[in-house]
Amino acid sequence: MRATRRAALAAAASATLARPAFAQADQRPVLTIAVQKLSNSNTFEPPREQSNVGFRLHGLYAEQLVGTDWLGGGRLVPGLATSWRRPDATTLELTLREGVRFHGGREMTAEDVAFSFGERLFGTRGATGAGTTTVLAGTIGKEPPAEVVAVGRRTYPELQRVEIIDRHTVRYVNRTPDVTLEGRVAQSVGAILSREAFAAAENWLAWGRAPIGTGPYRIAEFRPDTLLVMEAHDDYWGGRPPARRLRFVEVPEVSGRVNGLFSGEYDFACDIPPDQIQVVERNARFEVLGSPINNIRKFSFDKTHPVLADARIRRAMSHAIDRRVLVETLWAGRTEIPRGLQLESYGEMYIADWENPRFDPAEARRLLREANYRGAPIPYRLLNNYYTNQVANAQIAVEMWRAVGLNVQIEMRENFPQVTARTPGRGVRDWSNTSIFGDPVAGLLRGIGPRTEAERNGEWTNAEFDSVATALEAETDMARRRSQFRRLLEIVEREDPCYVVLHQAAAFTAKRRDIAWRAARGWAMDFGPGNLRVGA
Repeated sequence: MRATRRAALAAAASATLARPAFAQADQRPVLTIAVQKLSNSNTFEPPREQSNVGFRLHGLYAEQLVGTDWLGGGRLVPGLATSWRRPDATTLELTLREGVRFHGGREMTAEDVAFSFGERLFGTRGATGAGTTTVLAGTIGKEPPAEVVAVGRRTYPELQRVEIIDRHTVRYVNRTPDVTLEGRVAQSVGAILSREAFAAAENWLAWGRAPIGTGPYRIAEFRPDTLLVMEAHDDYWGGRPPARRLRFVEVPEVSGRVNGLFSGEYDFACDIPPDQIQVVERNARFEVLGSPINNIRKFSFDKTHPVLADARIRRAMSHAIDRRVLVETLWAGRTEIPRGLQLESYGEMYIADWENPRFDPAEARRLLREANYRGAPIPYRLLNNYYTNQVANAQIAVEMWRAVGLNVQIEMRENFPQVTARTPGRGVRDWSNTSIFGDPVAGLLRGIGPRTEAERNGEWTNAEFDSVATALEAETDMARRRSQFRRLLEIVEREDPCYVVLHQAAAFTAKRRDIAWRAARGWAMDFGPGNLRVGA
C-alpha cells in the first residue's frame, strides 16, 4: 500500500514538474504582422482572392504542384510535384511528392489534385475545364461562387481533363497546345486543397474562410477586417515551420503600422511607402526590406463612358502623364517604369524595343481639340490607399490632366465592388497587373481579353484583341507569339487604350532588425523553413 502510494505521489509530482517543461517545449516565436488589408473578399480560397493582399498569404497555407522561387528570380521549381514532363504540346504529366500531409493529417494524393481542378474550381455540373473526378458526397449545393468559376475558366481556358494515372501521377490534357501550361499550374488558382475537408465543410463560405491545404501554416482563426491567425503545420513536408504562430492584424493607416512596430506591438509592418523608410531606419532596432516586384500599377479606363468612348481622349490622358515625376516624387526613385505591360522576366517573349506613349502635353491638347472635348467631367473612382501612395498618386495625376485641359474628378469609394460597379459615372480607376510567371499569358491576358475582369466588368473589349489573344494562347512558335504579343500591345496601349502604365509596384516591409528574414521579389511573404530566424 505504502509503495503504491509513494509511486502514485511520485507519478503526480513528476506530472506536475513536467507541465512547465511541456508548456515551454515549443520555443518558436509568435510573430505579429501588421498589414494594410487582410482580404478583399473575406475569404482565402485563392481564386476568390486574386489580389495583392491574397498573393501575400496564399503560399503560407496552400501550395501548387509547380512552385515559384520568389526569393530568387521567380523561376518555376518543384512544389507538390517533384518533376514533370511534356508528352506532347497539349499534355503535361506530373509526379507528385510522396508523404505530403494536409493540415488535417491526411496524405495528399492524385484524387486531391483532380478535385482541385474539378468541382472545387468549376462546380458539380461538369463545367468547362472540370477534371475526371466524380462529385464528392456532401458537395451538392456547395457550388463555388460565379467569380471563382470565372477565374478558373480564365486561368485554364482549354483544360479538357485531369487524368489520374496512379496515386502519385496526374496528367493535364488541354484541348489546344499551350506552351505555358506549367506556369498556369504554378498560379495560386491551382492550389491543391483537401477534397475530404471540402466535402466536410458546412458550406462554401465556411470552406473559403479556412481552406485546408499543405502549406507550412494552417488557418486557425479569422475575424473579418481585423485578425487572421495561422498555426504551424508541424507535419509540413518541407520541414518544421520556424514560427509557432503568425498573427496578421489589419491596420489601414501607415502611421498605425509604423507606430505599432516601434511600440513592440508588431514584429513586421507591411506596405511601407518610401517616405517612411528613413523614419523607420532612424531607429537602430528596425530595418526596411523590399524592391520592385512582379506587379505593374496602372490607370484603367471604362470605354463605355460617354466621354471615354472616344479613343483620342484616352490617348490624350496617357500623353498627359509624366511617369518619371510619379516615380521620383512618390517612390524616391526606388521603382522602375516598365516598357508597357510586360516585365523583363518574360525572357524571349519580352519586347525590349517597346515604348510607352511618351509624356507629351502638346500632343494631348491636340488630341483633345481633334475630339472636340469641351471639359465634360470624367469621374475617377478612388480607394483610400489600398495601393501604397494611391491617393497622392491620383492627386498628382489629376493635376497633370488638368494642365492639358482634362476635367477629371475624384470620387472616393470604400471597396472594389463600389469602384467596378456598372453604375453611371464609371470612368477611370486604379488597377494593377501581377505576372505570376514569365509570359504575357500571366500578365496582360490575366486581366484583359476573353473571360477576364475587364470583359466581365464591361469596361473594355476589342474584337481584334480577343482574336489575337486567343491565337497567342494556342501558338507554339515563339517568333509568332512575339509578333502576336506586339500586336496586342499596339491595340491596348496605343490604338484603343485600356489603361495607362505607370510603374512597377514596389513592396517594402519594416521589421525588427533581430529577425533574420528575406523579402520576396513578389507580394508573397515567406515564413517557411529556411527564411526565418529570431534573435539574429
